[in-house]
Amino acid sequence: MIARVALIGLGTMGPGIAARLSRGGLAVTAHDTSDAAVERARAMLPVAGGALDRLGVEPPATGAGEIRFAASIAEAVDGADLVIENVPEIVEIKAAVYRAVDPLISAQTIVATDTSGIPISGLQGHISHPERFVGMHWSNPPHIIPMIEVIGGERTAPATVAAIRDLIRSLGLLPVVLKKDLPGFVENRVLYALLREAVDLVERGVIDAEDLDTCVSWGIGYKIAVIGPMALLDMAGLDIYRSVSSFLNADLADRKDISPAVEERFAAKKLGIKTGEGMYSYTPERIAALQADRAGKLIAIRRILEGRA
Repeated sequence: MIARVALIGLGTMGPGIAARLSRGGLAVTAHDTSDAAVERARAMLPVAGGALDRLGVEPPATGAGEIRFAASIAEAVDGADLVIENVPEIVEIKAAVYRAVDPLISAQTIVATDTSGIPISGLQGHISHPERFVGMHWSNPPHIIPMIEVIGGERTAPATVAAIRDLIRSLGLLPVVLKKDLPGFVENRVLYALLREAVDLVERGVIDAEDLDTCVSWGIGYKIAVIGPMALLDMAGLDIYRSVSSFLNADLADRKDISPAVEERFAAKKLGIKTGEGMYSYTPERIAALQADRAGKLIAIRRILEGRA
């Protein structure tokens, strides 16, 4: 039984993950090497808690679901049944965390990574009990999006996958268990295929960024939120898909490098919301308004999809 969770690395996802685990009655101990990240997480916890209140996720019984912050990895993982690694998407950084955690935990402790797409089979080579290592990929914002991918590597024990799947279900969330370990898993492979085509269309001057977002949000996105891609094939008809894909597939973006539109912004440190400019420009006031507006809409949509509107 998983009752105590250590969360290593806070960043963008950490506060939401901690808040959602806590609402499930789990004791969470979080650690980050950055004091600033810890302070941001402290400030974000009430915000995530408010979103969970609006979703109707009740707080646990008194005394359960504590969140505390640890000054060291050793303190964070002490007595943990599950360690969730949530550090940057750089193999060397993740491997250093596993090496630090490894001698501090028992052979029964599960170690999960929240990587967005680094194959699990490669990462589990950095820990002494790879059978207890698994991918647990949350979607951002993690306290609102209920779907979590579960990915076993080549040496992950089926029981480890089952334990994480069952934990997710016990939280009232939706586990999606992959049958194969591959880069990007499923969510990001589908998302990045869409993003590659979207960036290409804007870069080629076919459409501007704002109109593309309107097209996707109110066309594709509006439908996909209710009707998944495989079901959409059946709704449209496989004959129609076969006919259109016979000429369209050959014309879709298939570049293997990174778009110059992205590379130029990266070089200029225009990374998006975090720097105030990316594909769009942002003021601090606009960022706060966007975050509140998007959270509210995601909560409303989720309630509708769950039949609780």
